[in-house]
Amino acid sequence: MYTEKVLRGMGYKMEAMLGEGSYSKVKLAHSQKHKSQVAIKVVDRKKAPHDFVHKFLPRELALLRTVRHENIVRVYEFIEVCNGRLYIVMEAAATDLLQKVQEGNGVPADVARAMFSQIVNAVSYLHHNGIVHRDLKCENILLTADNQVRLTDFGFGRFAAGYPDLSQTYCGSAAYAPPEVLLGVPYDPRKYDVWSLGVILYVMVTGCMPFDDSNVAALPLIQRKALVYPDDVAVEESVRVIVSLLLQFSPSTRPSIKQVSEQSWLQQSRGDGINRTG
Repeated sequence: MYTEKVLRGMGYKMEAMLGEGSYSKVKLAHSQKHKSQVAIKVVDRKKAPHDFVHKFLPRELALLRTVRHENIVRVYEFIEVCNGRLYIVMEAAATDLLQKVQEGNGVPADVARAMFSQIVNAVSYLHHNGIVHRDLKCENILLTADNQVRLTDFGFGRFAAGYPDLSQTYCGSAAYAPPEVLLGVPYDPRKYDVWSLGVILYVMVTGCMPFDDSNVAALPLIQRKALVYPDDVAVEESVRVIVSLLLQFSPSTRPSIKQVSEQSWLQQSRGDGINRTG
């Protein structure tokens, strides 16, 4: 196969398929150069929609060339070949947060706090540098073997200064999207990310989604109602306070990522050995 021949010639030995979409796939490989396993995202520009090729992909590549943070997936190199394919070589992870949650029906409170602190750390770095993600979800939180977070998938990312620099593109996953995005009104993309963090934290501590997204049109009405927790799951009050804060229906009352990072529950993880920058 042409793809594998090109990669073999560059010192990459393909090992397994990690995931596959309609115009991209992610493969696990061993790199002679980096002397470790890597994940290679293969994008087929010929199969991809025009908007993706000319708008979202260039943004993603620009962002990946810019970001450098311990809790954001490291990109080793970009390989472009004449058949229209693009290869993005990244560090490989052991699992992702969704799998972690499904394995244990949630994540223990102390582990959840350490992980969530790292996620907030990564998003703080992005927002500080004028970058928004707009697709934060459990599947896009990769984890190393020792539970270190690596935020990935910047397909809907963009440079944005925040309010009054508003976005209008409907993007991301409905289950993690705030009401203003679902309602189709111009939105502050930074507050989008903050809402998604609330969904992620809820999922981590309960093992289930906070809102029923089977009917997307009705989702904003559900999001406006008081948040309900499963009867059989004990969630400490300090965590409920943060989740409630993050999932404020009105973006104007939703906190900034800086305000999130200052929450006392997260401050407790400062002494856990996790490095924080940005």
